[in-house]
Amino acid sequence: MVSVIIPIYNVQDYLARCVDSVLAQTYTDLEIILVDDGSHDTSGDICDEYDIKYRNIRVIHKTNGGLSDARNAGLDVAQGQYVTFIDGDDYVHPNFVEALLNTINTTGAQIAVCTWQELKDGDTPRKVNVEKASCKIYSQEEAINTVFYQGELNNSACSRLFETQLFKDLRFPEGALYEDLAIIYPLLRKVEKVALLKAPMYYYMHRAGSIITTMSLRRTQVLDHLEKLEKQVAEEAPQYLPAVRSRHLSASFNMLKLMPARDPKWQPTKQRAWDYIKDMRFLCLKDCNVRIKNKIAIILSYFGLGFLMVLINKSRKNS
Repeated sequence: MVSVIIPIYNVQDYLARCVDSVLAQTYTDLEIILVDDGSHDTSGDICDEYDIKYRNIRVIHKTNGGLSDARNAGLDVAQGQYVTFIDGDDYVHPNFVEALLNTINTTGAQIAVCTWQELKDGDTPRKVNVEKASCKIYSQEEAINTVFYQGELNNSACSRLFETQLFKDLRFPEGALYEDLAIIYPLLRKVEKVALLKAPMYYYMHRAGSIITTMSLRRTQVLDHLEKLEKQVAEEAPQYLPAVRSRHLSASFNMLKLMPARDPKWQPTKQRAWDYIKDMRFLCLKDCNVRIKNKIAIILSYFGLGFLMVLINKSRKNS
């Protein structure tokens, strides 16, 4: 059995499409767990309607605790041998579960990942030929390096199927953004292989006004996660330190890009990001695995923070 955990918060306009896409899966031995995380719209009522209609749907209503808390509530009751997470405003291809489960069975991987399509309201997903999709196998070392060097594998908890036992003593960090980034390293340290099926079967909805598209001080938590992870990796698995530093440097550049110009409340974060860039740019510039995009930013950083911010502000005006 596969447990499908769907965290839900104020997504009444998208929820039916999400749940219907799971009900339409070609693989049918599913336990569907709808976690209503204290929604203020009709999302909770929609969940109850599905609960009444379908025997394999279970609904949890809880006070709002955030995405991590909702996922953890689903994990606490999940009974499937495998588990997948689908955000309540996203949806999936009909072969999503079956294709990933087949990938696990044929490769012996503990995690199977598919690619995704990023969509906006009104978009129609591109057609997917799952049978012709190629598959790439990563060892634990290759998977960790690929995630943190920002290669084909990303750090998202969505668009993948996990062996449920991987979460036996592991939960998403509650009350924080970038929870996927905080949990991906300990997850990957438990596996021998990860399989990437190059079929875009997860449909990620890019919504204006969502947390990930709105800049706030909470988004600077990505630097907290990476700072903590960097210390952890330095102590227990220093072979991954260059990759984690690369990801930390990338996040620092991204913070400079996202922060509103000339707003004094952002000055401490701006200085924090800039200090890390100065400390690590030489090491990352020498690292042949660091993305070209980041290396270009590193070279530009040698002209100074003022010059870099001028370029960033120009790109904002042109975008």
